[in-house]
Amino acid sequence: MEHYDFRSGHPHAQPNFRNLVIRPMWITLKTALRTIPFVGRLPFLHNDYHNKRVSMTDGFTERRVGSDHVSMKWADSDSYAADREATDVMPFVERPVTVMYPYERLEDLEPWLFVPGAYNGRIGIIWETCTACKACVRACPNDCLHMTTETRVNVLDTAEKGDEWHGYGADLEIGGHAALPRSNNSDAENFDLVNDHVAAPQEYDFGEVIDLTGSTATIKWPNGGGVEDIPVTDLKPAEQDIVSGRIDIGRCMFCGLCAEACPFESFFMTNEYDGMSGYSRQDLWFDADRTRVLPSVHKERVDMELEKRAKKEKTKREKKAAKAAKAAEAASGA
Repeated sequence: MEHYDFRSGHPHAQPNFRNLVIRPMWITLKTALRTIPFVGRLPFLHNDYHNKRVSMTDGFTERRVGSDHVSMKWADSDSYAADREATDVMPFVERPVTVMYPYERLEDLEPWLFVPGAYNGRIGIIWETCTACKACVRACPNDCLHMTTETRVNVLDTAEKGDEWHGYGADLEIGGHAALPRSNNSDAENFDLVNDHVAAPQEYDFGEVIDLTGSTATIKWPNGGGVEDIPVTDLKPAEQDIVSGRIDIGRCMFCGLCAEACPFESFFMTNEYDGMSGYSRQDLWFDADRTRVLPSVHKERVDMELEKRAKKEKTKREKKAAKAAKAAEAASGA
């Protein structure tokens, strides 16, 4: 998984030597070599989208209108492809054509020209650091953000054992929530926030703590998942909080004021430029799972917020301990 700051832009759009000099020169050289007879047929001179057959239907369209209608109305659509060859005599000379979005995608064709570095795409939010302060709601000029509930692991509880800031979070309690990190987290590791236009995979399984006996917790899993005894050391405390998680993308103008107003570095304008359309207004309501950004994607900012909150909690506990010790000393003296 790539780790990068969404506010600095897509990695392929960074103003570095490779993207500004090497890559444009290589593109120009390939274009020139394709005009040379026989040499222009070499496979490495062609991108994946040259002379590629494109399916003009998708599974959602077939489910929406029915496969019978698709087969009758677009019988030849699955074999349609744009003619990029200039002539039959010199087929290796290709002309530019319009990208057939969404069946051809910009990031597949020219990934180095994906989006500008300062592009404001879909809003992404790290729920682990959100405190529901509503600064984003107040800053939004179009009233896009709405409060909802989200089960999550607080940033203080994301610290692993052995870390400097471990132990300053909450404790497991009967009736509360617990999170079990998924052992096989390949979905999260392979998830591409920029190009995968679906909800980010969950990194935890959440359940309710129904009993605590020694070092073992009894967890009741939702949706008929049953009851299971799990060592406390394998669990993290979880909480169900109110967060500004539901976003009406249909009203959003992608100004980024919510990201600027957030004092906890929770809001980001991602580089996802599509995946934000639908056939009804309800399709444009993105719930918390659709706007969630995995903490591992933006680990630097999460660690900064963890350190800040852990220091505050440490100071609070030290003051409380000192006050208790002073009270005990006064009581013993009396």
